[in-house]
Amino acid sequence: MAAVAVAISCLLLDATPALAAGEVVQGRLVDAANQPVPDVEVTLSQGGDEVASVTSGADGRWEIPVPAPGTYEVGLDEESLPAGISLREGAEASREVTVDPGSLRNVLFPLGQVETSGSGLGAALAQATLDGLLLGALIGITAIGLSLIFGTTGLINFAHGELVTVGAVVAFGLNAAGLHIALAALVAIPVVAALAGGSELVLWRPMRRRRASQVSMFIATIGLALLLRQVVLVVYGGNPRSYEQYGLQQVWQWGPLSITPRDASILGIALLVLVLIGLTLTRSRLGTAVRSVSDNRALAGCSGINVDRVVFQVWLAGGGLAALGGVLYGLSQAVTWNMGFNLLLLMFAGVILGGLGTAFGAVVGSLVVGLLAQLSTVFFDSELQTVWALLLLILVLLVRPQGLLGLRERVG
Repeated sequence: MAAVAVAISCLLLDATPALAAGEVVQGRLVDAANQPVPDVEVTLSQGGDEVASVTSGADGRWEIPVPAPGTYEVGLDEESLPAGISLREGAEASREVTVDPGSLRNVLFPLGQVETSGSGLGAALAQATLDGLLLGALIGITAIGLSLIFGTTGLINFAHGELVTVGAVVAFGLNAAGLHIALAALVAIPVVAALAGGSELVLWRPMRRRRASQVSMFIATIGLALLLRQVVLVVYGGNPRSYEQYGLQQVWQWGPLSITPRDASILGIALLVLVLIGLTLTRSRLGTAVRSVSDNRALAGCSGINVDRVVFQVWLAGGGLAALGGVLYGLSQAVTWNMGFNLLLLMFAGVILGGLGTAFGAVVGSLVVGLLAQLSTVFFDSELQTVWALLLLILVLLVRPQGLLGLRERVG
């Protein structure tokens, strides 16, 4: 546990862009359906004097370079909001931020009036449930590989989040070069799968044969994560970007529920992939071999299963799923250099909540995490949504240490 604490501390220290040029205040404006809100005026002021003013772009993003470190007020002009859109109840139109040297500060203005009683509350809960299913399904796709890698090798892979980022960034590069995002994703998935499989052949398998300790390999994953993250930052840059296709879309409305065709497609693809993974693990020879290696590696080897080949295939599948999750998440939100790192904590929460080493546990845990994270935004600030998911994780582990679907180990 001490090693895990040290690892998380190292990752958090690396969470800010080391190559940020000057100081920047930025944000993204989206409505209750997670659609970008363009042409909204945002003002930066200090001591009552206006420093700069910008309007949000077509993707809802705005960015203001700060002349010098210090404390500023960031204000949103409510009169510039489109008809039918307003700040959420309790949200303030002005936020005070402290900008440190070389830092990039994100400022959120939650939009979309949410009632707190009667039918308004029911509608908000219904919408949050739909959004939670989408988030949970995306976390589940990325977390399955993380869980299976741990189940077959015992390795806690802190570089898994970077596989998510690399998949999204590779697809973005191909998409920017003129390839449709669907075709770009089909190329990005095997590229990242090859990267994950290559790391197994070059790093993890040789380390296991040299009988390297799990702590040593765990720390090596942290180093690999930091390396990949900085490479992506240098190559891709620190600014969030969006894919060329499926930007602004008409919202589908079903009673209290609203969703875009893009997000509906993402949810459908994610759920279909999760079902196919479940069928593969339960109905195929590969799935049987993976479950055997996860249950008892030594016994699986004695039974004639090529353990090294199964582990290699798990790394390939884990990398491919991470890439797919990255592309889908990038479509739903935006592609950023640290998107995988931002998802990593939720991935670990889903994996641990469902039960370490079990694919189905990772899916169930991820869905629970996604639902709670989104449902909490109905009553609390959206910036705290991760906190409530982690609080649930702690409470469940106090009652059931093996997770929701994990099996209690026999000792003795």
